[in-house]
Amino acid sequence: MQKPFFALSALAVGLMLAAGCNKKPSENTPGGTVKHAIAVIPKGTTHIYWQSVKAGAEAAGKEFGYEIQWNGPERETDRERQIQIIEDFIVQKVDGVVLAPLDKDALVPSVEKLAGLKIPCVIIDSAVATDKYTTFAATDNYQGGVLAARRMGEILGGKGNVIVLKYVPGSASTTDRENGFIETIQKEFPGIKIVDSKYGQDTVETALQAAEDMLTKNKDVQGFFACNAPTAVAALQALQSQNRPEIKMVGFDAEKALIDGLKAGQIDALIVQNPYKMGYEGVKAVALSIKGQPVEKKMDTGVEVVTKPALDKPEIKALLNIQ
Repeated sequence: MQKPFFALSALAVGLMLAAGCNKKPSENTPGGTVKHAIAVIPKGTTHIYWQSVKAGAEAAGKEFGYEIQWNGPERETDRERQIQIIEDFIVQKVDGVVLAPLDKDALVPSVEKLAGLKIPCVIIDSAVATDKYTTFAATDNYQGGVLAARRMGEILGGKGNVIVLKYVPGSASTTDRENGFIETIQKEFPGIKIVDSKYGQDTVETALQAAEDMLTKNKDVQGFFACNAPTAVAALQALQSQNRPEIKMVGFDAEKALIDGLKAGQIDALIVQNPYKMGYEGVKAVALSIKGQPVEKKMDTGVEVVTKPALDKPEIKALLNIQ
């Protein structure tokens, strides 16, 4: 009676071994690989904006059954580190990648390598100079700059001098905002002159120095535009430290310091993105692509002009995650 038992056991063991050998690499956990994972690679990890992207990505990961592997460079100028992170995730055999490229040109080889390996890659936040990706989910950044310029034109009554605090060269998203602002001012508001502009680089500290330099150099200024969270925080700090309440400020993004500045009347308006939606839609697009379902090539995740009165609107409270 024992023979049938041993024969059945041997057969069962054989089937189990065969099943193990037939597993896809992404389903194995030993050797540094991960199971059913989507990598999300932001431009950086220090700003609150990216934590909102992460929250949206994790919500989509939970909904579609993927672990979210989150990693990005500490500095938003460290292109080499972002490229290395992509290489590391390729080695780990992740199922897909959501990427916010630090540089529209420098990240092209990495994005095209993912395409060659048949790893779905969704671009979020900022463009890349290739079409070898699954979806591009981002704010219409040029339109955000247009909205900022029209708000500035309105609050200045169509005349005055303005300074612009830029971010870093090569960042497609902020470059689009800067161009949208500058070109709209030039076309639609001939009475407004942009008297100075300067790159703030990737930290509040470096942006603060640039902002203070422009304010010191330009005494006859009525408006100040800053194109993202660190430059806007720096612009606000510079206006406070130099006691220039007469200057009307329009910023981009919605860190706590900026919302507080808006409530206090130190900022006239913020152009606000939806980073949570960006992270959510990025992961969702990867998941659908893996299933063979069609996804849009380009997705506008929205942008809003937020003023102090608008902070009481339920939809704006939800967007900014405030009570």
